[in-house]
Amino acid sequence: MRVYRSTHKTFEEYCRDRFGHSRRQSYLLMDAAVVFDNLMEKCDPMDHILPTNERQVRPMTKLEPHQQQEVWVKAVEQSGGKVPPARIVKNVVQQIMERTQVPNTYQLGEVCQILAKDNSELRGKGGCWGIVNHVGEFSCTVKTWDGEYTVGLQHLKSYNYLPAECEQMREICDRINRVYSSGLEESVQRFLESLGKLNRAYLTVLEEKVLSLLELEIRP
Repeated sequence: MRVYRSTHKTFEEYCRDRFGHSRRQSYLLMDAAVVFDNLMEKCDPMDHILPTNERQVRPMTKLEPHQQQEVWVKAVEQSGGKVPPARIVKNVVQQIMERTQVPNTYQLGEVCQILAKDNSELRGKGGCWGIVNHVGEFSCTVKTWDGEYTVGLQHLKSYNYLPAECEQMREICDRINRVYSSGLEESVQRFLESLGKLNRAYLTVLEEKVLSLLELEIRP
């Protein structure tokens, strides 16, 4: 329930007015609270060291609960039994991810769905499809209807389209990119955004007509 709407137009305005920081910082703090609660179940605060700020737990937010606990115990050990700085936590997290990371089998031009899960950086992109245009060791850069995003492998799912279907989706992506902008009427934006979440490798006859009309109207 978006209770902030009773007093503010946007969540960003609410966070600035109520807490003095941005919406993104609020999401980071909420994610950190989940990790902290998980560590509380593992560590007795009277006998063990617990995090003292959000930055110390930020690197752990994308891990599974049991991995978060493992990382924190190792980070405390490496810090000599003291509260570890974010740098040490991040190094331990990287070790865990490299140990559990599966090989990157995605290919250039492949069409994938973005799985936002609990990743605050991908909020609003869950369910969107994108075209892989860079393959890294632990991530891919994908082009979507409104830009490019670097996404971890755990947040991607291939549609397993045929090469011809991938090429067709690339063309659709390019067409949407050319006409989409934040200055469009809200209804037009919503239509283009809906195309950015298609779970099929084609446009319907009506979708094709509407997109073609927008191309004629908006083309520079």
